[in-house]
Amino acid sequence: MKSSLPKVLHPLLGRPMLEWVLEAVRPLGPERVTVVSSAEERLLSYLREKGLRVVIQRERLGTGHAVMMAQGELEGFQGTSLVLYGDTPLLRPETLKGLLEHHLKTSATLTILGAVLEDPSGYGRILRDGKGKPIRILEDVGPNSEGLREVNVGVYAVRTPFLLEALRVLEPTNRQSEYYLTDIVEVASRKGERVEVFWGEPEEAIGVNTRADLARAVALLRRRILERWMLEGVTIEDPQSTWIEPKVVIGPDTVIRPNCFLRGRTTIGRGCVIGPDVEIIDSELGDGVEVRFCSHLEGSRISSGATIGPFSRLRPGTELEEGVRVGNFVEVKNSRLGMGTKANHLAYIGDAEVGEGVNIGAGTITCNYDGVRKHKTIIGSKAFIGSNVSLVAPVKVGEEATIGAGSVITKEVPPLSLAVERAKQRILPGWAKRRKK
Repeated sequence: MKSSLPKVLHPLLGRPMLEWVLEAVRPLGPERVTVVSSAEERLLSYLREKGLRVVIQRERLGTGHAVMMAQGELEGFQGTSLVLYGDTPLLRPETLKGLLEHHLKTSATLTILGAVLEDPSGYGRILRDGKGKPIRILEDVGPNSEGLREVNVGVYAVRTPFLLEALRVLEPTNRQSEYYLTDIVEVASRKGERVEVFWGEPEEAIGVNTRADLARAVALLRRRILERWMLEGVTIEDPQSTWIEPKVVIGPDTVIRPNCFLRGRTTIGRGCVIGPDVEIIDSELGDGVEVRFCSHLEGSRISSGATIGPFSRLRPGTELEEGVRVGNFVEVKNSRLGMGTKANHLAYIGDAEVGEGVNIGAGTITCNYDGVRKHKTIIGSKAFIGSNVSLVAPVKVGEEATIGAGSVITKEVPPLSLAVERAKQRILPGWAKRRKK
C-alpha cells in the first residue's frame, strides 16, 4: 500500500477494511473470534476497541505461520474453525454461511472457498485428481496453466483437531521459506480426508494489496449498497456519482439526486428528496424532508416536512422541528428551531433555542461567543426578527416580540414588544457638492 497506515485499517466507504471481514463473520454467531495481528500499535488499539482476542505474529513467515500463532486459542476445541484473510473485504455473510452449511452437510474435514475467474493471474489454483477430488493448491503457476481457472479464495472451514494436526507437519519448502496454509489441502488429501470446494462469487476473491485494488473494491461495495436500496424502493438518479456508506438507512420513495454523499449512521425517512450535491453525516431525517442543492448536514436531527437549502450548513447539535425552513447561506449550530420557523437566507444561528413560527430575517446572527465562552440565545414563539439583526448572547426575545431591522440587541425583549436599536438617521443636504470642492 506504500502507507504508514496498516493495510487492513485503510477505509472502504468509511469502514476499515478489516471491519468488513468482521461484519461478514458476525452473523454466523461464532463462539470466538481471534485476530492474528502484527505488533503495530494503531492496529492493536483498533482491535482492543473492538473487544477482540488478539494474537501477535512478530515474524511474518507466511499464512500457515500466522495460524500457528493461534494454536493456543484452538486447543481443546472440537468444532469447526473458519479461517479468513483480513484483506478480503468483499466476502458476503451469506457466502460464509453457505460454506459452513456445505462443510457440515458433506461431513468434510476441510472445505475450501473457491471461485472461477476469467483471469486467475496471481491466485493459487485448485488442482484435482482424475476423480475430480481437490488434492492441492498450486501457488507457483507455470506457463502450462491454461484451463486452471478454479482459484482458492483463501477461506477455509476446517475441523479444528485436523487443523492443529496439519499445522504440526507444515514445512517451509517454498522459495520464500514460508509456511503456506494452502499446504493443509495436500495434507488432507494424503491422509484420505474429505476435501470439498464451495463456490463463491468471483468478486469475493479480490484481495486488496494496492491503492488500485482498494479503489476497485470500493466500487464493488458501492454497487452492492446502491442496488440494495434501489430494490428497497429508493430512487437513485445517478448511481455512478452517489456514495452511500454501509450504516446508512433510507426509507422507500426517497429520491437521491446526483453527486450525494450519505455517511456514517445517517437515517433518512420516507419520501424525502436529497440533492443534488449534498453531504449528510451522522444525521436523522424524518419523512418528507427536502435537502436542496449544495447543502451540508452533520450530527443533526430533522423532523418531517422540513426544507433545507440550497447552500445551507447544519452543524452538530442542530434540531429542526416539523416544517422548518432553512434557506440559502444559513448556518445553524447546536440549536433547536421550533415547528414552522423560517430562516430563509443569510443567517447564523448558534447555541440558540428558537420557538415555533419564528421569522428570522436575512443577515441575522446570534453573537454566541465572547472570546472565552459560548452563550445562549432564546427566541420565543411567533417572534419576528428583522433583517441584519445581531442578538448578543446571553439574551432573550419574548413571544410575539418584533426586532427592528439593523438592531443590535443586548438586553431582554419582553413578549409582544417592539425593540429597535439604531442610530438616528441624519441627512446633510448638498454634501456631495461640498465633497467635490
